[in-house]
Amino acid sequence: MLENHDPLTGAAIDSLPAHDDATVAARLDGLTKAQALWAALPLLERAGHLRRLADALRQRSETLARMMTREMGKPIAQAAAEVEKSAWVCEHYADHAARYLASRTVDARADESIVVPRPLGAVLAIMPWNFPVWQVLRFAAPALMAGNAVIVKHAPCTLRTSAAILEAAEAAGLPPGLFTEVRVGVERVPALIAHPSISAVTVTGSERAGRAVAAEAGRHLKKTVLELGGSDPFIVLADADIERAVEVGAASRCLNNGQSCIAAKRFIVVDAVADAFVERLTATMAALRVGDPMAPDTDIGPLARADLRDELSRQVNRSVAAGAVVRTGGAVPEGPGWFYPPTVLDHVPDGCAAADEELFGPVAAVFRVRDADAAIERANRTAYGLSASLWTADRARARRLADQLRVGAVFVNDMSYSDPRLPFGGTGRSGYGRELGEAGILEFVNLQTRCYA
Repeated sequence: MLENHDPLTGAAIDSLPAHDDATVAARLDGLTKAQALWAALPLLERAGHLRRLADALRQRSETLARMMTREMGKPIAQAAAEVEKSAWVCEHYADHAARYLASRTVDARADESIVVPRPLGAVLAIMPWNFPVWQVLRFAAPALMAGNAVIVKHAPCTLRTSAAILEAAEAAGLPPGLFTEVRVGVERVPALIAHPSISAVTVTGSERAGRAVAAEAGRHLKKTVLELGGSDPFIVLADADIERAVEVGAASRCLNNGQSCIAAKRFIVVDAVADAFVERLTATMAALRVGDPMAPDTDIGPLARADLRDELSRQVNRSVAAGAVVRTGGAVPEGPGWFYPPTVLDHVPDGCAAADEELFGPVAAVFRVRDADAAIERANRTAYGLSASLWTADRARARRLADQLRVGAVFVNDMSYSDPRLPFGGTGRSGYGRELGEAGILEFVNLQTRCYA
């Protein structure tokens, strides 16, 4: 049995039986036939199915939002916004896939040389709990539009949400067996990857999960895309709009209760404005409303699981023992639920948990540096490389500094975010490959070269 719990109270919500071997085998075997029929459809027909899926998601918005909030603690307003964004990504690929997948003529030796994107087959998606609708659809929408089939192994704590996504797909009229799921534990993932129906694997999750999946997929020579963790720098230079930087920085750090790979995590602030920035950031974080995620005015709900809250607490305690200074928060509150308060750590030293590890919760780690060059050096002093936020009034300097940041995306005077129109992904221990944009749909195609003499 796979169990999930209410993070607000810790009480068990329900349990679902894992799929037995026969069910898993039937769903895997069904992918090949479903994919072949789907790939044979004209692109316009596939697009119609994706638009109907967007409609089905919107029709279920309230139900999906409440389900997400109950299963993993996301504030209800953010949950509703996640459903809308998921509908948008379906519409984006329905509107733009024809351009992204257009054949390209190349001037080469043959009379006619063409590069034609063709689907790979069936893609296994190993999905996390923190954005349980968005992270499925941001992968599935382009994969489906490219002509692939999709099978999802979702996180155990959000299985009801996963099932509701598939209900929306069924309501949208997607062919049976094309977009399906398997409810299994992690110990059965290697067999899924090895199955001959699976052509490629994508995983969004921890670095540990990424390593394990990549190793197993490598044994079977199957394509992988890894969207893993991040310890994203939020760089504040002396000419930045401090008030705006604080507002956006606190929002970025605490989005989804701080459980976002792309959130601002390391606040790297030049000495000239560090005192003012920390003072304002501390006041802003301390004023955030922590409570029932179903309440519309709640800013931060509980973390998704007890073990996640406990690990975050250990990381903060180790950082404080190493010399970091707590400006607000920093202690597990009494009472039920897996809450952790908005926390600001100042004067964070090298080598501690807040400097070297991903803190997956509402904890802002502040590093003080002498100037812009030191800020870039500090930002790059990490094994991760997902995104960076850079705050300066000088656009020309921002362009020069962006060239020096070893990350997948740089956002100047804004928080890091994902957008269906832009490629999303990282480097280093943040993984490889891209989702979203044109790059995202081309990850799971075979670029077939055709030469006609």
